[in-house]
Amino acid sequence: MSMSLRLRASSRAAGIHLLVSLLVAGIVAALVFLVWYPQGLHRLTGGSALFLILMGVDVVCGPLLTLVLFNPHKARHLWRMDLGLIVMLQAGALFYGLTQVATARPVYIAFEGDSFRVVQAFDVDETRLPEAPAALARLPLTGPEPIGVRIAESSDADFLASLQLSLKGEHSAFRPGRWLPYGDRVDAVKAALKPIDRLQKRNADGRQYVDRALGKLGVSPHQVGYLPLVRDVITDWVVVIDRSSGQPLAYWPVDGW
Repeated sequence: MSMSLRLRASSRAAGIHLLVSLLVAGIVAALVFLVWYPQGLHRLTGGSALFLILMGVDVVCGPLLTLVLFNPHKARHLWRMDLGLIVMLQAGALFYGLTQVATARPVYIAFEGDSFRVVQAFDVDETRLPEAPAALARLPLTGPEPIGVRIAESSDADFLASLQLSLKGEHSAFRPGRWLPYGDRVDAVKAALKPIDRLQKRNADGRQYVDRALGKLGVSPHQVGYLPLVRDVITDWVVVIDRSSGQPLAYWPVDGW
């Protein structure tokens, strides 16, 4: 068999493999961007970079191996062995990549008194989950949920210890023993809300973004408020909150301080 005919056959097989890989990538993308990292949180938490690396490796490597190994004149049992090896390698890479993306997913959006903090799965010591209220003693797999946080007071016996942990990066929001049901703090959230027009007045570009985002939500400025949203050193996001219910509606890449 000539090289050109073999290349044509292997290209066709690799093309089919690529289409299947793209279909799988689409399903994974729906899970990642609609469930684990909704409403742009992939940009805040680095999920998009992890996903692109995962898909880049998985979508390219499988079809490329098929292109190299496929030979229509190869014995069927040998090709099945090759195909099985390719599928195993691709599935293994997908599983490992998804594990990394899942570990970095935001699990809670924690109210800390004057702002919200993103809590990612890797921020939480899972062995300490039993310290949380029963309803919160797990890391959600269906998207981030709002929770309250019991902030240490100067009168608390563990105030200094808690402060030292926070200075080391282990914020109260990362400690299950300080989690509270969101319903217990929703009134405090409503009281802390800042008016949306404060964001609109900062600059023309910000106003245009906010106006468009409000239009997508289908709400007027007086129906919602906002609080800053932080993750590590990233502080230029906000959580948009419904003033009536106190529930988060959206996350915007706008400086709320």
